[in-house]
Amino acid sequence: MSLTLVALALLFTLLGTVGFIWSRTTKDGGPNASIKECKDPSPTELSISPLPEFEWETTGPLQFRPFKPIYYITMALKSTTPSDLIKIDCNYLSRIRERKAVMDKHENHTLGCLSSGVEAVQEVYSYLLGEYLPARYPTLFSRDDKFFRNRVTGASISVMPPDDPIVALRRLGETVEDDMFLLRETPDGHQCTAFVCCCPSGFDPATKIGKLLKEIHEPVPSYDRIGPSMERYFSRLQVGRNATRINWSVTTEPGLFNVSGNHVNEGDQVEENMEVDIKKTRVRMELQTLTRMPKTRAVLFSFKTYLYPIEDIKAEGLGPDLADAIEGLKRGNAPGMWVYKGGIRWGKSVCEYLRS
Repeated sequence: MSLTLVALALLFTLLGTVGFIWSRTTKDGGPNASIKECKDPSPTELSISPLPEFEWETTGPLQFRPFKPIYYITMALKSTTPSDLIKIDCNYLSRIRERKAVMDKHENHTLGCLSSGVEAVQEVYSYLLGEYLPARYPTLFSRDDKFFRNRVTGASISVMPPDDPIVALRRLGETVEDDMFLLRETPDGHQCTAFVCCCPSGFDPATKIGKLLKEIHEPVPSYDRIGPSMERYFSRLQVGRNATRINWSVTTEPGLFNVSGNHVNEGDQVEENMEVDIKKTRVRMELQTLTRMPKTRAVLFSFKTYLYPIEDIKAEGLGPDLADAIEGLKRGNAPGMWVYKGGIRWGKSVCEYLRS
């Protein structure tokens, strides 16, 4: 009996010592502490702030005016929250109808998925329809165990992602205005594995599937200045730590779907200093967002496109600011942007109007 008691005493002493060591390791930043600190939140831990009284019909589009006299190519990323992933305004219904028509007419250019992107598509589908949209916009969307319901369009679709990723992507494209590209990390860089894109500005989304970031941006002047930083940022992006940026350009046609013509690439034959129809000319801006998906670890690159009539910019008194920004495309650390963004064609005509 005495031997048994001695053995038990030694056992409790040993357990107490181990417990003390574990406690010190955790509190003082040992291995267990570092794992805990670096662990991303699970999907159920992502905080989504609801907008319980949101009225889409009376909500105007966001207004962005990021005009600077000299253009510098930078990432220019700002931190944002998971709640701000999707923006909805009074153009929602007309945009959704237009997206449906574009996907019907140009399916091969607007929808695509590799086998390596299927799980990520399903994850985004489940998150947006099953969690985010009903939680963020309860006046517009709801769900039960089987169906996701859109009160604006009247659509009722399965809350479970379809087996066919193209069908899933189409349903996403018919529910939100944001275009989406999914990327996975490879030893060579981040690769595009799936997309739904109804608002391309001068590029064909179908040509980007399967390509790496550096290949996707090959036509962009001076991209090499930020390419390595982009790769590192994508690799470090954490769940619940979204980032956003604004990209702007000028277009001489008001259409959202444009797979060619907005950009001027090397070797293109263009008419310089052409006269443009000011009434059709728009300042086109993309609100771009980066999101890390928790399960597949895919990076979701999404963007909503805004179009502002150039006449409105001038009416606001910002004509000279925009004209300076347009001419500033020639300067800075990426002078090739003047040609690439099309300024060589419409720049003179537009700047004269803005300063008149």
